[in-house]
Amino acid sequence: MRRPRGLVTEIVESLVASIREGQLKPGDKLPTEAEIMARFDVSRTVVRESISKLQASGLVETRHGIGTFVIEHRDAGNFKIAAADFATVNDVISVLELRMSLETEAAGLAAQRRSTENLEAMATALRAFQDSIHADSDAVPPDFQFHMEVARATGNRHFEDLMTYLGTMIIPRTRVNTPQSAPEGRLVYLQRVNSEHENIYNAIRNQDSEAARAAMRTHLSNSRERLRKGQGLGASPGG
Repeated sequence: MRRPRGLVTEIVESLVASIREGQLKPGDKLPTEAEIMARFDVSRTVVRESISKLQASGLVETRHGIGTFVIEHRDAGNFKIAAADFATVNDVISVLELRMSLETEAAGLAAQRRSTENLEAMATALRAFQDSIHADSDAVPPDFQFHMEVARATGNRHFEDLMTYLGTMIIPRTRVNTPQSAPEGRLVYLQRVNSEHENIYNAIRNQDSEAARAAMRTHLSNSRERLRKGQGLGASPGG
């Protein structure tokens, strides 16, 4: 038997996903109470509690006698990283430094909690990266996918949500063509990046949390230094 509290969470998560994915846009009217009741097979009380939670989150507003509507997300004062925050090389480096703290711990948690399915997904991303190297691609999608799979393997949805929010723009190559400017050339540059991914994967596979943290920190630190060097910025302090 599903408990009412779990039903509320199920409905809220489903509607939030529809809003975030653009299926429900600002100004759109939510399904009626009766429609939500029928869709989820729940009582009117559960639906109203779910709507109340959406209202408290600032995602919807109810106009009495008309219905409940999606509203513009009010993010004033809230944390966000937009495309404009990647305008310069220093901006990209700043985000890399943020990722060091977040993804280093994510790698450690992934080593403790990863499943066989998580390992298979990471291995698939590694193979796709290698295929992209030989296909004259920048390998951005499989690069991002590998980092996403590490976040997913933590079992903590907030890591995955943050990676989803940031998207592929966190990969420096989407903003700066570092492989082409690398002294060793594109092929060697990308192979080195994927070799660092393999080190992270091996540590997670072996359930060695400290090694996973160290491998992730090394990878992101190296990414920062490759970026600085490629743009003629010199080594960072302590880097």
